[in-house]
Amino acid sequence: MNDHFGIGWRPELAAGILSNLDRIDIVEVIADDYFAAPRAKRRALGTLARQIPVALHGVTLGLASAVAVDKRRLERTARLIEEVQPEFWSEHLAFVRGGGIEIGHLAAPPRTEATIDGAARNLAAARSIVGEMPLIENIATLIDPPGSTRSEADWTAKILTTANCPLLLDLHNLYANAVNFDFDPYDYIDRLSQESIRAIHLAGGRWITAKSSNNRRLLDDHLHDVPDEVYELLRHVGRRTTHELTVILERDGHYPPMAALLSQLARARHALQHGRERRQAQLKLAAA
Repeated sequence: MNDHFGIGWRPELAAGILSNLDRIDIVEVIADDYFAAPRAKRRALGTLARQIPVALHGVTLGLASAVAVDKRRLERTARLIEEVQPEFWSEHLAFVRGGGIEIGHLAAPPRTEATIDGAARNLAAARSIVGEMPLIENIATLIDPPGSTRSEADWTAKILTTANCPLLLDLHNLYANAVNFDFDPYDYIDRLSQESIRAIHLAGGRWITAKSSNNRRLLDDHLHDVPDEVYELLRHVGRRTTHELTVILERDGHYPPMAALLSQLARARHALQHGRERRQAQLKLAAA
């Protein structure tokens, strides 16, 4: 199966990525970095897209909200997609503004019928203006959203089916939420429509402790190596899916040598392939 494995594009990694295009299938570019970029930077992105497939990843639309998505942001996204012709584009199941106030980060909304309906409306608007539906990404949160009436798994699955949209499954976000709020990440994956899973994010994080309560939380900071538990979740995805996937390694700082990132990418290839082989072995056993 022709799965694709890539790395998030960062200026600090550019030389290493361009020197190893034989080992990297795709790069993921933060779309918002280019909305108001100088013409030279936009041209450079176009040059990159001619050398290697590109995925565009948005961070400021705030799709999972009862607040309507900003039409101007969607129009900028549409123009960038027209220029770059990416393999796909993606955004987060998060809210980032309300009442005219920008909160400055990706926040988890209350998991309710209202935010399910709001996300479905915003995704319909995205498809209408941009011309294609984004892959939507589950996010990590340090606070279980108050007022929620659904589990994260049920809420996410309901949005996928209501909006009929594909999923970018961030396995470290899932793992962090699972350990922070005591649920089974494997059950989460099994509750999703497997056909909806189209791409995977891998990343790392660190443990932090609240001074006021001594409660520990796993922080998704993209500054550390992918932990063993996330590779195990990737194996599980391989056992559960039968279509091609795109797997992206995210790193936002504390950059190791490129050889270390390529080693993590190679480990991801092996984990996904191992999961697929396990599935085939199980099917053969069942048919015997």
